[in-house]
Amino acid sequence: MTTAALRPPRLIVGLGNPGAEYSETRHNAGFWFCERLADKLGVRFAYESRFHGLVANARDAGVWLLMPQNFMNRSGQAIGALARFYRIEAAEILVVHDELDIPPGQLRLKFGGGLGGHNGLKDTSAHLNTNDYWRLRIGIGHPGDRNEVVNYVLKSARREEQTLIDESIDRALAAWPTLIRGDWTTATQHLNARPAAPKPPKVPKAPKPAANPAGAPDHSKDETQS
Repeated sequence: MTTAALRPPRLIVGLGNPGAEYSETRHNAGFWFCERLADKLGVRFAYESRFHGLVANARDAGVWLLMPQNFMNRSGQAIGALARFYRIEAAEILVVHDELDIPPGQLRLKFGGGLGGHNGLKDTSAHLNTNDYWRLRIGIGHPGDRNEVVNYVLKSARREEQTLIDESIDRALAAWPTLIRGDWTTATQHLNARPAAPKPPKVPKAPKPAANPAGAPDHSKDETQS
């Protein structure tokens, strides 16, 4: 890992597909994170044609937010354009994306490494000429059949899965102060930890039967007859 990789991020990218028909699909998990981060930072996105995407400048945090508006497999065009214009190194970029190999509700923060067959990452690496950038992987689970992957990522998550995905994004946003100051070690420990399993609901104890149920005759004081 390079020295630059330990600096605070200067560009946060959410990967997804543009258009209302894709907005609720699993492949847009990166967009969901970026949209909620923009709300948290009090900034708004605006389309920038030179960057082929929706861009927000969070000046107080010293970071740009980007949601490429090319389709997923051309995400790198937008990322490369903005990074070159503002002279942002690849190691100062955090790309947030959906991840098939992680179950809903879990996250993985990592630097560099393989691309896992993700088309958005493939194009990003091609335009940055390196794999050495940060990734925050949001688990969406796997359909179990590789032939169903395309249909799976382009469909909405089941309600219970969506709840888990939303909760994982909550945890990622809670770690934002750690991320933006470049404390990658602490952020990785926090985000990569599996969330605690919910405690089973307490079953109320059945009340003990009364010593003398209402309406029952009381023979406790009867005299013994011989």
